[in-house]
Amino acid sequence: MFIAMNRFKIKPGHEQDFIDIWKNRESLLETVPGFRNFNLLQGATTEEHTLFASHATWDSRSAFEAWTHSEAFRAAHANAGSRRDIYLGHPQLETFEAVL
Repeated sequence: MFIAMNRFKIKPGHEQDFIDIWKNRESLLETVPGFRNFNLLQGATTEEHTLFASHATWDSRSAFEAWTHSEAFRAAHANAGSRRDIYLGHPQLETFEAVL
């Protein structure tokens, strides 16, 4: 099992905007070989930002990497920069291999 997570810092007051972006996007993940599940996680809020993480589980690193080179990936990220005003910086990708 392989997990890919992106951490996002969202400006205060724009949390629902960020959630709505994810709710309304066409991810196409269910059509991608090796994809297992997806969660959008909301973390702590500080004066500077609210932390969110996208959490996708894959059968393997190779399945995840194949998706990042696919049409489904390009389609899912086509409008990714349309609301840059709500982000504090770029997302931070973190990946994990299951060891137990």
